[in-house]
Amino acid sequence: MFNKILIANRGEIAVRVIRACRELGVKTVAVYSTADSKARHVQLADESVCIGPPAARESYLSIANVVSAAAITGAEAIHPGYGFLSENASFAEICEQVGLKFIGPPSSAIELMGNKSTARSMMRDAKVSIVPGTPGPIRDEREAADAAREFGYPVIIKASAGGGGKGMRVANSEDELQSQLATARAEAEAAFNDSEVYLEKYLSEPRHIEVQIMADEHGNVIHLGERECSVQTARHQKMLEEAPCAFIDDATRASLGEAAVRGAKAVGYHGAGTMEFLLAADGAFYFMEMNTRIQVEHPVTEMVSGVDLVREQLLVAAGEKLSLTQDSMRLNGHSIECRITAEDPNRNFAPASGTVQRFDAPGGPGVRVDTHIYNGYTIPPFYDSLLAKIIVHAPTRAGAIAKMERALAETCLEGLATTLPFQQRILANEYYRRGEVATDFLARRMN
Repeated sequence: MFNKILIANRGEIAVRVIRACRELGVKTVAVYSTADSKARHVQLADESVCIGPPAARESYLSIANVVSAAAITGAEAIHPGYGFLSENASFAEICEQVGLKFIGPPSSAIELMGNKSTARSMMRDAKVSIVPGTPGPIRDEREAADAAREFGYPVIIKASAGGGGKGMRVANSEDELQSQLATARAEAEAAFNDSEVYLEKYLSEPRHIEVQIMADEHGNVIHLGERECSVQTARHQKMLEEAPCAFIDDATRASLGEAAVRGAKAVGYHGAGTMEFLLAADGAFYFMEMNTRIQVEHPVTEMVSGVDLVREQLLVAAGEKLSLTQDSMRLNGHSIECRITAEDPNRNFAPASGTVQRFDAPGGPGVRVDTHIYNGYTIPPFYDSLLAKIIVHAPTRAGAIAKMERALAETCLEGLATTLPFQQRILANEYYRRGEVATDFLARRMN
């Protein structure tokens, strides 16, 4: 095991990694911008290094600054968390070149799966079903129109290099397609410095299902079941996740897991990763993308599997074999996670900032809270809006919903607008309670 690890991130995921390291007896280095000098991860780490001003491109996205911080503190490895540099193939490659262990997949796998059109091609070759779409980036408007006529409207435009809903637009007609192409390309260029987009058939009311995989450097790959992530905003930002998906049968569950493992093996993957799928109403599923990192919603998988995924990441990166096998995997009960973000649902989820005047977290059996906030903490306006994740576990889905309702009712977060009241509305919604959810759930069922 490593002696010292640098965490190239902030917020709740940095806190989560520090805690896992401490349990393994590993020292930690926090990096922070000047806006984060009083952040929880800085307080908890054994050492901390300021790496720049508030702008992420000059601090958390600065490869030179992060690598320099690792060098001066003697860190042997870097955990990238999620977001920022976590899916940057160049960063992983530089770590490899300078002798720093990147706690994640090899740079080659990040590069292959980071370009969505390449990833689609790889999965097609690995016999993983993909949504009908263009074989590569769209060259011009005529090619887009021809493809759309072939697949049939509606179609969805996606950024080749992206994720998180950026550079993604739905078109219901040829006129919409032409205008949305320009918008999607501009968003992709701004977010990823890459304006390439491709086209897919847009599935009506699909579920967003993802499969957690874990792989070691000895060729062992397993899956740890699936998560239901269909409750998301119009910008494709997930709000609430659960595991397992209560509305797929065992045969589909097995097929999803096998496809995820097959896809991961095809790209020489190791570490934690997620294969994301769209599940159609007829039960057919299609590969959408792979996230080559730990995900925000990993706790629901931990709750039903009993596996500490971050700890497993660290052990795998240190060269150990997976501590579990597919045959030994047992999933128990049901887990739900609600993301509490600094956003105002009454203003189309506009970002909010301010000082946490009061924060009372819920507790009790089967309740977990992952957060970096505390009373008196001022939320910087420069970064992701996630404040806390409230996670519950119960024997059944109905029991998990009841427990989450109780947990949210106990939670007090004052000082700024948050999504806490909106999460309570979701849980009370009869369509949600019956499990009748799809990726357009908020637009169709929460107005």
